[in-house]
Amino acid sequence: MQHDLSLAQKHAWNLARTLMTPIVLFKSDGEYGVLPADEVEEAEIVILFEYDPYTGGHPVH
Repeated sequence: MQHDLSLAQKHAWNLARTLMTPIVLFKSDGEYGVLPADEVEEAEIVILFEYDPYTGGHPVH
């Protein structure tokens, strides 16, 4: 997990392009993390961005 949003965003976009699958950037307990979109369970996380390797990144809210 990261404390720096810009670093987490760079990692999320890189992971999306590497795996060629949508990745979500989320916040939980004051830290940022990334997961493949199909592995996210709505358990106490706030999804901030979604990164699609084909269309780019966009905010969820």
